[in-house]
Order: sequence, then C-alpha cells, then structure tokens
Amino acid sequence: MDIKERLNNIKNEINQAEEKSGRKAGSVKLLAVSKFHPAQSVIEAINAGHFLFGENRVQEAKEKFSNIKNDYNNVNLHIIGSLQSNKVNKAVEIADCIESIDRFELLCKIENQCSKLNKNIEVFFEVHTGEESKSGFTDKGQLIKCLDSLANKEFPHIIPQGFMTMAPFTQDEKLIRKSFITLRELSLEMQKNYKDLKLDELSMGMSGDYKIAIEEGSTIVRIGTAIFGERIYN
Repeated sequence: MDIKERLNNIKNEINQAEEKSGRKAGSVKLLAVSKFHPAQSVIEAINAGHFLFGENRVQEAKEKFSNIKNDYNNVNLHIIGSLQSNKVNKAVEIADCIESIDRFELLCKIENQCSKLNKNIEVFFEVHTGEESKSGFTDKGQLIKCLDSLANKEFPHIIPQGFMTMAPFTQDEKLIRKSFITLRELSLEMQKNYKDLKLDELSMGMSGDYKIAIEEGSTIVRIGTAIFGERIYN
C-alpha cells in the first residue's frame, strides 16, 4: 500500500473507534508522525489531503519542514519529543505547537523566543503516567505553577491546548488504560480549576494503543509507522 492508502485505512479505523466508543465523528484528529522519514513522504501525505504532522527531533523537523511549510501554508507541525532548552529557538521557529512542555523553565524560554519573533505558539503539557524512563510532569504543583502563570497572562504568546502522555510499553491493557484515565481525570480537574484556559485536548495513543486511547477520551492520536512504513534511520 502507498501512503494515501495507509492514511485512509487509519482514518477509517479511527472513525470506527469513535463510533464504537460513542464519540462524535471527527472528534479525534490524526497526527502523522514523520520522524526518520524523508520530506517526500510528507509531501505524499499532503497530496493525499493530510496536513497535521508530528516530529520528535527539532533539527530534523527544521531541515524537513522549512521548505514544506513555505510551499504548503496549511501544514501544521507539532514537536512531540522531549525538548532541550538549547533547541527552543529552532522549535519555536518551525513549529505550530509544542506538545512536550514538562517544566516551568521551558515555558519561560518559549515565551522569550516567541516575543522576539512576535509569534504565538500552542502547547500541550506532558504528564508522566507510565514508565520511569518517560519525561513529563510528575509534580502536580509544578504543573499548577505553569497554569497559574498562563491564567495570570504572564505568557501572552503561549496558547495552551491540553495535555499529552505516553502509555507504558506493555501488553497489559489495564496499565495502558490506567495511564490514559489518569490523564483524562487530570484534564477534567484542570479544566474545572482554570475555566479561562483552553485545556480540553488530549494527545494520547500511538500505533499500538490508539483505539484504547480513543475509548478513554483522546482527541489526538500520534501514528507513524502505520502511515509511512518502517522508519528510515540516518
């Protein structure tokens, strides 16, 4: 199958999962993860009518998407990998959204760079709900510090969208589901406490567990190999 066929298959499966879960059709967006795949594969997906993409590595994203975004102004790029402080400037320059906010200091650096560029950027707060090796907030107090600052309009260029997590790598569906439930419940709590902030998006679920994620309320699923094939490592 080519990329267009794979995209259509995944989108059909997402629609089926929405229906099975009693979700409204179109309530779940597909983030096509193009990490380790060439720009031509992204262009094939664009030509098939898909415009939402995710990249893990900032340098790769910049090299791949600089020309693509010049040629296709409706492409939306999310940085989904852990973001180092020294990569913030490049990330802000190329991305429309950063899904991996995991510390207050990162928000400060992003706001500083956005201010220089006069650019607004969307963010998700990554929450640790799975394995010890995963990044993300583990201290709710630190997350609240970020949300308080946004509520107080201290970061005018940053537009919160919601929360992101990675479930543990396991075949145990109970543990996977617990991870997604944890994020959903945190999201509902924060939406209640911060009514003036948009926090209703949930980025959770990848190729192996996205159907469970949809059952538990995901609004964005991150899928790569099932769309682009096996990764091409440099």
